[in-house]
Amino acid sequence: MHVPDGFIDAPTSAVTGVVAAGALAVSLRGARRELDERTAPLAGLVAAFIFAVQMLNFPVAAGTSGHLLGGALAAILVGPYTAVLCVSVVLLMQGVLFADGGLTALGVNITDMAIVTTVVSYAVFRGLLAVLPRKRRSVTVASFVAALVSVPAAAVAFTLIYAVGGTTDVSIGKVATAMIGVHVLIGVGEAVITALTVGAVIAVRPDLVYGARGLRQRLQLRVNGALVDAPAPTAPVAARTSRRTLWVTGLVTSLVLAGFVSFYASANPDGLEKVAHDKGIDKKEKEHTSAGSPLADYGVKDISDARLSGGLAGVIGVGVTVVVGSAVFWSLRRRRGDDVSPVNTGV
Repeated sequence: MHVPDGFIDAPTSAVTGVVAAGALAVSLRGARRELDERTAPLAGLVAAFIFAVQMLNFPVAAGTSGHLLGGALAAILVGPYTAVLCVSVVLLMQGVLFADGGLTALGVNITDMAIVTTVVSYAVFRGLLAVLPRKRRSVTVASFVAALVSVPAAAVAFTLIYAVGGTTDVSIGKVATAMIGVHVLIGVGEAVITALTVGAVIAVRPDLVYGARGLRQRLQLRVNGALVDAPAPTAPVAARTSRRTLWVTGLVTSLVLAGFVSFYASANPDGLEKVAHDKGIDKKEKEHTSAGSPLADYGVKDISDARLSGGLAGVIGVGVTVVVGSAVFWSLRRRRGDDVSPVNTGV
């Protein structure tokens, strides 16, 4: 789904850049309300995990692969505003360091992969939780459906952007049919990865899952034939896993996925690449500005061993993403602390 330079004309790219900038500004303010001492460390890790899992292309059809987009996963784990920032950090690292996704198309990619997926998935997620039983299992089910819907929604968004500013003369109907068709299949993979990850985190630290907050039902007792709420527990239930343990486990998992498992990912083109080649959308594709980067195409320059080169590039990518992401989110967390200080409250 990473749009290269040359697919979309300059005016449309500029407009999506303005849209992306506005959404990021809103998300920066919103994330300050979402982030606290529990979620700020997790947000940087979520960005690194999305980067790692996006390296794991999985086959979805003959000659076609797909990979995680991550908007739904991030929104459910750390909140929708923070999710937009998480995916945007990943896209920025990929574009600048790995020549994945055009730099002039960065606004298109943020709009499509960060904003659309997050808004659509979180709306579906909250809607489902409103009608499903208030149980942890419902969070996992809602996560699956939300992630499943978010991917073809991103395909629709790309088609609309292409309809406005595409640089080649290709029937929009053909583009829409091909894009939506293949991305429905990719959405199944997205849904499985999202549900498994959310389920794993909620099993050990449900208090750290943003989308699961407020779901716990009060225990009810039958007294004289009527159900009444039991008194709230006087002490919080001990967490099964510490935040530090969860963070280290998540980071190690991300490093293993990017540094080792990624070598076995599908080498087939992803959904957009396949559609672009088959339909001729890529006729005016331009060479990436960062094509000469030492990490271009997810390999380390001058290292001939493909396994070592790709693995090292993946590890570097995870490391840089977690550092940059954590710096952004800790900065927002500190600004939130300043905003609620006695000096700023006027007390």
